[in-house]
Amino acid sequence: MSDHQPSRAEVIGALTAAGQPFELIDSSVYGRDCRFFKHAPATLRDLFADNATDAEFLVYADERLSYAEAYSQAAQIAQLLIRDYGIAKGDRVAISMRNYPEWILSFMAVTSIGGIAVAMNSLWRPDEMAYGLTDCGAKVLLADDERLQRFAQIEQPLSVQTIAVRSSDYPESPELSVLLAAQVAEHGILAMPEQCPTAEDDAAILYTSGSTGHPKGVVSCHMNILAALLSWELDQTSAIAMLPEPPAPLAHQAATLLAVPLFHATGSHAVYLASYRHQRKIVSMYKWDAAAAAKLIETEQINSFIAPAAMTGDLVQEAARTQSDLSTLASVGGGGAPRAPEQVRSIEKSFTNALPSTGWGMTETNAIGTGIGGLDYLAHPESSGRCSAVMELQVIDEQGNELAAGERGELLIRGAAVFRGYWQRPDANAETFLPGGWMRTGDVAYLDDEGYLYIVDRIKDLVIRGGENIGCGEVEAALLEHPLIQEASVYAVPDERLGEEVGSTLYVASAIAEQDLSGFLQERLAKFKIPRFIHQQVEPLPRTASGKILKRDLREQACQRLGLS
Repeated sequence: MSDHQPSRAEVIGALTAAGQPFELIDSSVYGRDCRFFKHAPATLRDLFADNATDAEFLVYADERLSYAEAYSQAAQIAQLLIRDYGIAKGDRVAISMRNYPEWILSFMAVTSIGGIAVAMNSLWRPDEMAYGLTDCGAKVLLADDERLQRFAQIEQPLSVQTIAVRSSDYPESPELSVLLAAQVAEHGILAMPEQCPTAEDDAAILYTSGSTGHPKGVVSCHMNILAALLSWELDQTSAIAMLPEPPAPLAHQAATLLAVPLFHATGSHAVYLASYRHQRKIVSMYKWDAAAAAKLIETEQINSFIAPAAMTGDLVQEAARTQSDLSTLASVGGGGAPRAPEQVRSIEKSFTNALPSTGWGMTETNAIGTGIGGLDYLAHPESSGRCSAVMELQVIDEQGNELAAGERGELLIRGAAVFRGYWQRPDANAETFLPGGWMRTGDVAYLDDEGYLYIVDRIKDLVIRGGENIGCGEVEAALLEHPLIQEASVYAVPDERLGEEVGSTLYVASAIAEQDLSGFLQERLAKFKIPRFIHQQVEPLPRTASGKILKRDLREQACQRLGLS
């Protein structure tokens, strides 16, 4: 018997060989060469239909739906959208609400009939909401009470029809459950409509904040999303295959806690869509609450949890404070922002059986890129892992030359999960895509000799706060509207809980009271974008010889003032 321990490359090679369930074949998407899974579902509609079983799927408060029940309810919504709202292939249907079951049911319905599901940021203010709806050209908006309240505050008229979810306070927005009840009363329970998508049809638009200007709509097709879902399956299968002995089978259904918004790629892809083939139960919450989460983990026997560092830290503290029994947790995954190495190690210490995992990905790559977990992560706590089998990474210098291992430069990525492009933004696409199918990530990184990725800086002017991308330019523009602010620089400040917080240095004509500035910004920015750390000075901000503000220097000074590294 051989004592040879197979490498990751050997394991993945065996799992993706001809005749294997994860067999990879040469393919293309949008005319770009890539590798793809031979046995993948053709579209998301096929994914949903193939997995419409009696296994429990959605749990929200005292509501429970099986996979089959969810598919049937999605079919009723799909019929309604076609019959009463004229939704055809390629039409955009926006979804803006809390993590209610209707978010998932609506997404299933829209993508199953070839529509494009627009996952709107539920934190947006009315003006941001108006921009998103206008930009994507949505025909229909499904929204809950809070979002309809903001919609009602939009001043300019929009040619979008609204459907209320869990709200009867807006007569101009018929309530979804009432519409469906009337449809069933008239036509009975209907099957999913015949109208259906193809693999390269646009499936979803997720908005991401750019470094300047308005957010951009990231457009992905069914094949892009499925590439991500099966890549996670392959990574998990290969990780298990490399263990000295396989883990004991679960004594109950796999279950995951949905603790991040579904409008994030982490929530929609890694938690929600990845659950179908696993037949995993999804337990949703009205809003994040660490104590409630700990209780649900116990009562629902939840074995996986994927969330930004902030929420993981909350759960670690709650487990320590109450000595909660979280022994069912086997995996605590990360998303949105990197964890501090100390928190990586604290997960192993805080939970009986759970090991940490994380990865690097972007909305533009449907949340995949690299991954790392378990003992491998504990050994490389500052790394984002190694590359997915259907993706490729490259690090280049400013002249576009590929760099050797250990050398820092801009990270590029290409492969089956890379999005089509930004919705109606040829200018942004021209900046993002390079010859050969490579996509610029805006991250400064290096790869070590073993292929582990390390993200070390950011080229794009962004703050990533608890998974939310915040464009520094947008915040600076809001600050500069204040009559006493002459110059403004916004930057990321390290934060143990959220990964990064928003910091700013201002050149002011005279001091501004903190409360006054906060009230001023609340009228112009979503709450999470408002700087937490503000330094005011009565002299101009330092600049380079060419006139550019020395943002890096201001950030370092802010960190020194705050006692941060």
